[in-house]
Amino acid sequence: MTLRAAALSVLVPAASAWAQQPTPSPSPSPAAIASEYVEVTAKGIQEDIQTVPASVTVVSGSEMADRGAHDLRTALALTAGIDVAPGGDEGPAGAVPEFWGLKEFDAFLLVSDGVPWGGAFNPSLTTLSLEDVDRIEVQRGAAPVMFGATSFVGVMHVVHKDAASGDRSAHVFGGSRESFGASYAGPLGHWAGFDSRLAVDGAKIGFKPLRSNFERGHLLWRNGRTVGDGRFRFDVDGVLLNQDPYSPHPREGQELSAAVPLDANHNPDGAFMNDRRVQVNLAYDKPVGSATWSSEASFAHTSHDMLRGFLQTIEEAPDNAHGLREKIDINDLYLDTHLAWKTDKDFKLVVGADYLLGKGDAEGHDFDYTVDLAGLHPEGIASDENAGGEQVGIKDTRNFGGLYSFVEWNPTARVRLEGGLRLNHTKEEREGEEEGNAAPSPEEEALHEQEVTRLSGTAGLTVTAWESGKDAVHVFAQYRDSFKPAAFDFGIGEGEEGGGEEEGLLDPETARSYELGVKGRFGDRVWFEVASFLMDFDNLVIATTVGGLPALQNAGQERFKGIDTTLGVRLGDHLTWRTGYGLHDARFTDFVFEFDPGVPTRLDDKRLEMSPHHIFATGLTYAPARGLFGSADLHYVGSRWLNKRNTALADGYADIAASLGWRNARWEVRADARNLTDERPPVAESELGDAQYYRLPAFRIDGAVTLRF
Repeated sequence: MTLRAAALSVLVPAASAWAQQPTPSPSPSPAAIASEYVEVTAKGIQEDIQTVPASVTVVSGSEMADRGAHDLRTALALTAGIDVAPGGDEGPAGAVPEFWGLKEFDAFLLVSDGVPWGGAFNPSLTTLSLEDVDRIEVQRGAAPVMFGATSFVGVMHVVHKDAASGDRSAHVFGGSRESFGASYAGPLGHWAGFDSRLAVDGAKIGFKPLRSNFERGHLLWRNGRTVGDGRFRFDVDGVLLNQDPYSPHPREGQELSAAVPLDANHNPDGAFMNDRRVQVNLAYDKPVGSATWSSEASFAHTSHDMLRGFLQTIEEAPDNAHGLREKIDINDLYLDTHLAWKTDKDFKLVVGADYLLGKGDAEGHDFDYTVDLAGLHPEGIASDENAGGEQVGIKDTRNFGGLYSFVEWNPTARVRLEGGLRLNHTKEEREGEEEGNAAPSPEEEALHEQEVTRLSGTAGLTVTAWESGKDAVHVFAQYRDSFKPAAFDFGIGEGEEGGGEEEGLLDPETARSYELGVKGRFGDRVWFEVASFLMDFDNLVIATTVGGLPALQNAGQERFKGIDTTLGVRLGDHLTWRTGYGLHDARFTDFVFEFDPGVPTRLDDKRLEMSPHHIFATGLTYAPARGLFGSADLHYVGSRWLNKRNTALADGYADIAASLGWRNARWEVRADARNLTDERPPVAESELGDAQYYRLPAFRIDGAVTLRF
């Protein structure tokens, strides 16, 4: 799909629907959002966000539209204690979220419409679409019972609008650095008894670094109909993504290198990162006696094709950069079936089983090349898969299965108890080969197989401390025991697994976390939450290098603790103020790292790199159904260490964004500005380029027109 074809596919349906009577879509009251029902904590049961014994925030699709949020960083900018760094090693279309002081590409669980997005491997943020979203449910902390591919520090559940939704809109925009795009979402009417809805979007986004942009086309087709006494649903989701990546900035000693210009791009000439992804979801829900039986099946095929590189030595010299040429194909299968009982208002029960299969196949090689420090004249590299060094192949098969149960009991009107237990069984098999090498011995093969059976679970309590009509204050506590096989991202340097082929697969990651908090609301005007947490982590997977190539290793023990606070106030009929603050402390507690071969360094009590103590956000949104509207946000990230030794400190920074527009029932026109101060601090560390950091994208402004039908 070309970008022009995507734009035409958006505008033609929009034009044909222009004559229909428009329906105003005023923003819901913040109080309604604060009392939203969520599904992120339990399959098959809608839970009241106020009484769930966990720290949960709901960002509605209408709120995202009011603030002009089409990317994850903007959507979650006012969510307490969360920082989403744009870009990263996954390319300019990627993102690296931080929860509870841990900023890792795999530390959180991403779910889209009930299915783990990224399957058995890692969250696929580059292919996630935030168009036609009904809401995003954000839970701080793990979900160790309901999903086999669980996380440790957070869950994001993106819920798109249902097939039966009648909302219809078209959107076009253009902005800085030759960026432009269009989207359309609306019902397709009825066919064969199905309600049907289509969302399609395409965009090209340019960035300030040399030769950097991405083009993305996306289509989501949702369908549902009554079959017997149940509801059958199927979705088709397709993404085409082409990225021209930019480079992280290298560090020298305690500072980012002054020898490298701010927006230098050290990728080889013609570098690219292209993704193709197709996913099909099938689901059926029906009543069975006093229960609801739900089953879901999802299959996804993803192909990654990339040519990219990183500066190795900060000097003008031959072969001063190192590159990767790799092709990766991944197939994911997700199956789930469960029964949910709501026998009365005091008791709920979910019992189910799920299975997640991931099969990946990667081939590639590494190579040296030459680039000047300004990145103006990079060496061209043949993109042919046979060009360059010896081919390396990696195959990985993951089987994650589980039996789970969850129970909620309200012994009195003011007390809620809940608990969940999951029996996990995981099996992973990996094989790698290099041209000219002998086949591995049976002993070596055994090191690349891992089978684990383990329990995980959660227990929670909520007590309503005070209640008067719709006003209430709740105190909650929760314990979680979480487990996850070690991350793997098919980097061709990872056959060594952080220390030699003989070491085999990494140990699984485990964590035990405790959360205690208070939350409440006062009428339609005020809602708040204060939550403290403590998490002890074992075998955290971190990035390292082996022979100059990126690899992963386990990192002993860590402790994460802190407080996240949220406050929302409705200042007028259409004016809302939201603010959030996170105080996080993430430290190694028992870990030895070899910065130089044979020179171990103990890092006990050192803070994790890129983990700030302070994250603060505040913002005003004025969103009437007609007339002038706008928003202003400030997102502050405190100082953070750039390295594990805690010798290179980056100063805190503030990211300011604003929107302004005019709307009526049929249309709106708006302008959205990001990073108004044009600060360019380091926001994410590369796991591929050693001691290199991605910067906050430069100031940008976009203008947009939205039509409603």
